Amino acid sequence: MKNYLTACCVLVVVYFNSASAALKGDDCEVCLKTVKKFKDEYETKLASKNPSIDDVENLFRKFCKGLKGKEERFCYYLGGVETSATGILNKISGPVKNHLPADLICERLKKADSQICELKYEKTVDFLTVNLNKLKVKELKKILDAWGEYNACKGCAEKSDFVKKIEELLPKYEPEAAKARKEKSEL
Repeated sequence: MKNYLTACCVLVVVYFNSASAALKGDDCEVCLKTVKKFKDEYETKLASKNPSIDDVENLFRKFCKGLKGKEERFCYYLGGVETSATGILNKISGPVKNHLPADLICERLKKADSQICELKYEKTVDFLTVNLNKLKVKELKKILDAWGEYNACKGCAEKSDFVKKIEELLPKYEPEAAKARKEKSEL
């Protein structure tokens, strides 16, 4: 009877430990999005041809060439970029070939390299509601960088200069938000 209780306790502990490994909330958001995009590309280009693992890995390398930012960093961690120090492409190529869901693939990748799930997207600014004057200069610079306007505010010395430049460029990059802000200010 004592052995039976011990075995039950062990099973309960194992069950809850495996359940805690599941992805929660926005865990692995970059991994999930990138794996889903890659799986879509795999389905359209290779799935019907019964490809080898090498074919899937080569497709992943090609897929990674067009990525920027956090997705490129994800590829770097897996070894899909030429500058990668190490490679664990087999951890993604086999599961994708076997049609495993993206969340399960990311769970396995997290076990192989925890850095993969530490990648997070930058939070986007809601230009409809944000007060630009309350943002920090660093955040204002990030907005300009995200728009590709690195040099747009080269001579900006004060926060108000950055705010003016963003408001000036807002119709180009966020037309709906610019229109709504203009209507709101006219009231």
